[in-house]
Amino acid sequence: MTITANHRIAIVAGVVYALDQATKFVVSRYLDLAHQVVVVDGFFKLVHWANTGAAWSMFPGNNVLLAVISVLALLVLWFSKDHFEADRTLGQVALGLILGGILGNLTDRLVIGHVTDFLYFHLYRRGGGELGFPAFNMADSAICTGVGLLFLLSWRSERHAVSAPKGTASEA
Repeated sequence: MTITANHRIAIVAGVVYALDQATKFVVSRYLDLAHQVVVVDGFFKLVHWANTGAAWSMFPGNNVLLAVISVLALLVLWFSKDHFEADRTLGQVALGLILGGILGNLTDRLVIGHVTDFLYFHLYRRGGGELGFPAFNMADSAICTGVGLLFLLSWRSERHAVSAPKGTASEA
C-alpha cells in the first residue's frame, strides 16, 4: 500500500490528537483543576488550568464560538490543503500537526467545556510574583509548530521563485 498525501496528513493528525488527549487525561486524572506542581523551581510548572478562550486565554467565555471557528478552520484547511505545499512531505506533516492540534482542543471544548492547559513556563520577578508565558498544551504546540513549518515552506518557495532564472518551470 502506498502512503498518499492524505494518509500522511491523517497519520500525523492522529498521532498528535492521541498524544494531546493522553497528556490531558493524565493531567486531569492526577492534578485537580487549578492546582500546580513545581517541576523546575522558578522556571516550569505542571498546572491544570481551564481555558474557555482562545490562545493566551484571550476572549474568555467564548467556548461555543471558538468551537464553531475550529470546525470552520478544519474544513477550510482540509479543502484548501493543496495551496499549502501539501504535495510535499514537510507540508503534509505541517498540516497534520495543525489539524491534529485543532481536533484536540476542539474535543476538549465539546466534551468538557474548556481547553485543558498544563505546561507553564515562568520566571520570578525581583519584586515578587511570576512573569510567565501563557500555559499551553500539546495541541497548542502542534498548531504553532505546523504554522511555523508552513511559513518556512512558503518563505523557501517564494525565495526559490525569486532566484529562479526566467523561462524555468518554477515561474508557473
